[in-house]
Order: sequence, then C-alpha cells, then structure tokens
Amino acid sequence: MSTPTARAPEISCKQLVELVTEYLEGTMPAGERARFEGHLEACDGCSTYVEQMRETISALGHIPPESLSAGAERSLLDAFRGWRSDQARP
Repeated sequence: MSTPTARAPEISCKQLVELVTEYLEGTMPAGERARFEGHLEACDGCSTYVEQMRETISALGHIPPESLSAGAERSLLDAFRGWRSDQARP
C-alpha cells in the first residue's frame, strides 16, 4: 500500500512575479521550478506576463549599455532599490 505524497503548496500570482527573474535566469531549484511551471500551465495571465518578460529581456539585450546616460542609470538603480523596500511594507 502506497502512502500519499505531500504536495507542495501552489505558487500564487504574486509569488510568481517575485520569482520570475530566478526562473528566467535558470537558477530556481527543480522543485520550485515545477511549482512555478504548474502555475503557468493553469494561469493565462502569468503565462502572458512571463512571455512579456522574455520579450523585454530579448529586446533590451540589443541596446548597448553606453546608450544609457549616467543620470538615467542612477534613476533606474534608485527606483529598483526603492522597489524592494516598498515590497517589504505591509
């Protein structure tokens, strides 16, 4: 007689958005990757989001880094630093 295996909790849409970089970079552990991909199979909105991220990364890969001004680079870095701290707030 086999015993039922415990299923890992499903990933929410919010969690998927937070993990998308790790997924696209291929650094996500196999078990978490399976949960992530299971969510993508069931959620059209998140599937579209991941595809849009792939397209954005592909497009940005063709922009030479020197085309970004120092001021624009500072603004972007500041915005991303602030984004992480904003996410921690309730």
